[in-house]
This record gives sequence, C-alpha cells and structure tokens, in this order.
Amino acid sequence: MNSFKKIIIALTVILIGAGAANAELRFGVRAGMLINKLSFNQDALKANNSCGWTAGAIVDYTVPIIGISMDAGLMYARMNNATDVTATDVNTTNALIGTDNAIYGKNFLEIPINVKYKFTIPVVGSIVKPYLYTGPNFAFRLDKSITNDVANVKSRACQVAWNVGLGVELIRHLQVSASYGFGINSVVGKVSDINTQELKARNNYWTVSAAWLF
Repeated sequence: MNSFKKIIIALTVILIGAGAANAELRFGVRAGMLINKLSFNQDALKANNSCGWTAGAIVDYTVPIIGISMDAGLMYARMNNATDVTATDVNTTNALIGTDNAIYGKNFLEIPINVKYKFTIPVVGSIVKPYLYTGPNFAFRLDKSITNDVANVKSRACQVAWNVGLGVELIRHLQVSASYGFGINSVVGKVSDINTQELKARNNYWTVSAAWLF
C-alpha cells in the first residue's frame, strides 16, 4: 500500500509543477456499467461474469500545455459476484457436503485515481479529444460478507485494482471511456467449510462509463 501512496504523491507533484498557472480544474458526475469476475486459485469455488453499476462524482485536473491530466472519483459501486461453490467437510475424508450457485451483490465505496494523456487532433481538437489513462482503484466494502448454505465466504474490507483504459472527450464536457481493472490483492478474507488453507481470489472487471464535466 505504501508504494501506491508514493506513486500518487509523485504524480501529483509532477502535474502541479508542470503548469499550475495554466491548469484547469473541473468537477463532474460519472455513471456506468461494471462486468466483474472473481478469479480463484483453487477449484473449490468458481465464478461467472456478473453485471453491476457505478455512479458518483469526479474531479478533473488538466495541464493543457503537456496534454496530461489527473482525475479522482468518489463512486458508489454495485458488484455482483456469481459463484459456483463446491464444499467439502474438513472433518471427514474430503466428503462432498453440497454445491451452490447464486449471485451475491456487493456494495462498495470506490476511489479511482487516474493519470490521463489526451491527444490533440488538428482542426477538430476542440471537439474530439481521445485519451489513454491508468491508475489505482480502491474499493471499500460497505456491507457484510456473503453467507450461503454451503460455505461461509468472508471478503476483505478493501479491494485494490489497477485500471488501464481509453476514452474520448467530446465538446470539452462529455467523456466516454472503457477500462479494465486488474485485481491486485486477494478479496477473500476467510472461507470456512471448504478444505483449503490458501484460497485466494482476485476481482477483475470491465467498466464502461460516461462523465459530464462542468
């Protein structure tokens, strides 16, 4: 976690020092769709793609001269995890005690922080401006861990991912983007009733969103 803090501080210092006098600070709102999937390192649990959504407020800091900007958001995210659970009894010889298939909703407070590079296109640069972006995303769980009849799965309170995406800014106000988040830490804190001691899962997801900057 300390490495992420250093990266964020360094990027902020670079952006501020590069052209504070010409910088543009804008606020806006963003909403979009999430398609996430849990990737497990064991066969005890499997997951399918699930759809959710996200919405919230953002701030965009732009340095026009060098084409670099930075944005940060405060977002509510609904991530649905569809799991196929196969559990065994640890007190017997790995006897199968049941399977389950269900969709569990998760509510998160997300804080994405991205660095963007905007490309200037001659003639239409003020109307259409494509960009690339990347940065960390911190998601803090707002509700309790899921519980089902077969296995008690407890997720961690914080999920960390790294986003890589592309987008386009239209008429200087509308931003449409798509990104992929690579899960960094394991989101599973504890799994009982499943005969494994080192079960790990990372949450990877696509995000397609639109933002309006004022």
